[in-house]
Amino acid sequence: MGVLSFLGIKSDKSDVEAQLAPAVMSTGYNSFWGNSFGGYGNTVNTLIDINSALSVPAVARCASLITGTIAPIPLKLIKNSTGAQLQSPVWLDQPDVRQPRYTTMSFTVQSLLMYGVAYWKVEELYFDDNRPSRFSWVSNNRVSIKANQLNTEIEYYILDGHQIPMSGIGSLVTFQFGDTGILLRGGQTIQSALDIQRAVQVSANTPMPTGIIKNNGSDLPEAQVQGLLAAFKSARQNRSTAYLTSTLEYSPVSFSPKEMMYNDAAQYLATQIARMCNVSAYYLSADMNNSMTYSNILDERKALVAQTLMPYFSCISSRLSLDDITARGNSVEFKIEETFLKTDAITRLAVIEKMLQLNLIDVNDARAMENLTPLGTDDMEPIMEPIMEDTNVTNI
Repeated sequence: MGVLSFLGIKSDKSDVEAQLAPAVMSTGYNSFWGNSFGGYGNTVNTLIDINSALSVPAVARCASLITGTIAPIPLKLIKNSTGAQLQSPVWLDQPDVRQPRYTTMSFTVQSLLMYGVAYWKVEELYFDDNRPSRFSWVSNNRVSIKANQLNTEIEYYILDGHQIPMSGIGSLVTFQFGDTGILLRGGQTIQSALDIQRAVQVSANTPMPTGIIKNNGSDLPEAQVQGLLAAFKSARQNRSTAYLTSTLEYSPVSFSPKEMMYNDAAQYLATQIARMCNVSAYYLSADMNNSMTYSNILDERKALVAQTLMPYFSCISSRLSLDDITARGNSVEFKIEETFLKTDAITRLAVIEKMLQLNLIDVNDARAMENLTPLGTDDMEPIMEPIMEDTNVTNI
């Protein structure tokens, strides 16, 4: 059906807009989206770029934990009045025809974490109601906005330097996370972590603390001075002991890496990055006083969902449940309980057995809870025939 609209064949029904332009939210969001008085605003006006941020191990770990947990979880279509699961549209299982759902969702969640906003481009429409049937993820550095004079409403989007429609094929679906993303609000912290990494690298490349070589004799030509410094550095890379003539004296002028406390600084910044990403520090091995040794895996997963992942689940599912994408009366949800928070088999079977004893469910309901095919009427008949009393037998 989406192919017909892609070819230009449209329905007689009124269009359902594929994007209702969102408002520019809060002062922080204002500085992130564009200029103070409208105009062309770039949505990636951040303090640090994403590649530099991901080069910090703590940031990469947080991003991998969040995106790697959310992206594999399937989506489902729910009827709000009954709570029954409906047949999923094709885009729910694969938003982009060119790649699996995991890839699209992974980059979507990463955009929400880094920038506080993510974009899907509408590629195809359903013929019957003109709702989107296929999407593609769009990188944030390709999108700009044109805001109104007060910078409170978005008038239209600019993709790759060109104005795009606000509905139909080529329009954008915007996921708003509720903050400006860690690249803006945490740019200084990430930059500090990069500075520490750079300082450690300099210390690793320098075999001994930075210092000066003082010549107590006659002055040397510039060429000999450069040769002396090169030979001194090369020798220190091979051995720690140095030899100087009576006229030369070495004096260190900086602290050693141990005195600079690089390791403590890196550990502190890893903890700060964990807080910035709303991730428990022990996931980054940044909190040495907190251990998961005696923690229950399911309880830890529940805590991770409640404290860290729920805003991402809500942001994506609520946007996909709006009337411009999903028909009114239905909603899109993540299968969190069925996948990520699924209990072990022994516990599930004990609960199912108790529900069967209380006649709360039947056998087919129980099989459905375990993703098993239902039994037919013939299968549900007793396997053994009841033993009938033989009237011809005489009791002794």
